[in-house]
Amino acid sequence: MMSNSPQEPIFTPEKIEALYFDTARQGETELLAEFIRAGMDINHQNHEGHTALILACYHNQLEAVKLLLEKGADPNIVDNKGATALTGVAFKGYIPIAQLLIKAGANVDAENNLKRTALMFAILFGRNDMAKFLIESGANPHHTDGEGVTPIQLAERQGDEELVTLLKAKNII
Repeated sequence: MMSNSPQEPIFTPEKIEALYFDTARQGETELLAEFIRAGMDINHQNHEGHTALILACYHNQLEAVKLLLEKGADPNIVDNKGATALTGVAFKGYIPIAQLLIKAGANVDAENNLKRTALMFAILFGRNDMAKFLIESGANPHHTDGEGVTPIQLAERQGDEELVTLLKAKNII
């Protein structure tokens, strides 16, 4: 005997959102493009404040990042911790994605909730090539975080003389 009660929808808004973010995380560009064509808000944020762009960047999905930026994803949206897509990329060391983000207008000196920048994360996690790229892209080596520490001081603490010299050479005070 069939029930007259309405069935629960197969794709609830929550399930659609989860699928959308999984698609970005896994770099499934064809399906991601379908979500966008179907009207999914490209800058929609999940409960952690992540966008599809932030997730694609963090998981090194270069083609998905290209697609999202081409379709108008905002590279300066911050998550619940105040981090942008560039912050995660700096931490991971994904220079090709950082190049795309900066070309698309990402703020190279955006601060997270602790006032740390992408350059600071690159230095903290030993991503020297990323740090050098960010410096060349105009990152401020004199920025002070919430604890009063600058990128130069972080590099000094890491004992990286080459990076310290490079940072000090960018005298933009």
